[in-house]
Amino acid sequence: MTEENKYASLAEELLEKLGGRANVATAEHCMTRLRVLPIDRSKVNMVQIKDTEGVLGVIEEETIQIVLGPGVVNKVHAEFEKLLVSAGDVDLKEMALKNKSEINRKNAKPFKLFLRRIASIFIPLIPALVASGLITGITKAIVQAGWLSAESQLAITLTVIGSGLFAYLGILVGTNAAKEYGGSPALGAVAGILVINPAVGDISLFGENLLPGRGGLIGVLFAAIFIALVEKQVRKFIPQSLDIILTPTIALLITGIVTYVVFMPVGGFLSDAITSGLLNLLDFGGVVSGFVLGAAFLPLVITGLHQGLTPVHLELINSIGDDPLLPILAMGGAGQVGAAFAIYMKTKKASLKRAIGGGLPSGLLGIGEPLIFGVTLPLGRPFLTACLGAGVGGAFQAHFGIATSAIGVSGLPLTFLVHANQILLFLAGLFLSYAAGFIFTFLFGFKDEMAVEFK
Repeated sequence: MTEENKYASLAEELLEKLGGRANVATAEHCMTRLRVLPIDRSKVNMVQIKDTEGVLGVIEEETIQIVLGPGVVNKVHAEFEKLLVSAGDVDLKEMALKNKSEINRKNAKPFKLFLRRIASIFIPLIPALVASGLITGITKAIVQAGWLSAESQLAITLTVIGSGLFAYLGILVGTNAAKEYGGSPALGAVAGILVINPAVGDISLFGENLLPGRGGLIGVLFAAIFIALVEKQVRKFIPQSLDIILTPTIALLITGIVTYVVFMPVGGFLSDAITSGLLNLLDFGGVVSGFVLGAAFLPLVITGLHQGLTPVHLELINSIGDDPLLPILAMGGAGQVGAAFAIYMKTKKASLKRAIGGGLPSGLLGIGEPLIFGVTLPLGRPFLTACLGAGVGGAFQAHFGIATSAIGVSGLPLTFLVHANQILLFLAGLFLSYAAGFIFTFLFGFKDEMAVEFK
């Protein structure tokens, strides 16, 4: 079977177990997961999906998230989309919305739902953030190493390519936020521009000029969500013939005034509070804070809520110029890698060795989900010992104050984003986390009898 046929076959098998094409409302993907919103969950065979060859794990949230791994998920999603043709007279959109709101009602924990929505805003931006961060980080490292002059055309060109996204990120965040809250994406983009527009500095309120960008992405989120809500409310009272003219105009005017009077100052206050709070936590908590943050990160990955931390990382970079939190949290994946190596050394089961061999390259490159859902989490105890290994690495990173200049995937690629004078220390912490995860798992985290699911 060719590779293309293999992915097509897997997509077809998953679609059948999801209840057929008439039962799938939407299908999207992130870096490792196929995210499917079914119309009727009673028609979905979760047991069979989990047992499907090639499926590393399944998470039941607002959507059914099928973990396939990096690279594979893109190809399976492409084949999956080909199968999703018209499902007759069924109003998929209406049924999907009904189903989604029923799930939200059952799982109505406001903070959890809020984090999921934030994640939905930032997940589509991850490829661009990773690419821009890597280009920026590698360029800085090459320049600081003296291999390339900062004034050279090549260095300038690479810097412009890498930094462009971060200059206009507010527009993309505003677009996604408005879309997530049911508004017009274009108005969300304009809400982002309200905050980052350099001309904002000419506006004087209460005797002081406004600072362009004040409030950062928090201010953008406030403005974009607000304009979406205002747009929907205004539309209720505007005649259909005048809707295209009056609704966006009124929504933008109201949002503009509220943004400059309320959202930018409040967003700025919250941004300062988050930044100072995290810095104080790391300063006063030191290695203890680093251990707890590093060890607690993997449970967030399981739920997918770790994506909700993206604006926190970006706010740290925007406020203080770098991010001391990311290297600590990145140790979560390193602990998994160490645990996986230990299991590989101890097990005699060929299928478990194959699962580890397939997930390790991704784990080393900062994509930990194949190892989490395919190896350590099904085994139970190794997941906990991996968290302990992550905590040791996190404590090390916190002690030495390692920070990145941009955000990107963790693991070895994060080396390019760490400040040049801290690269060796970061790598030392990374390998310490590998070693700790290995030792904890090898000594008391795994026995071959645990691997009953593997042959």
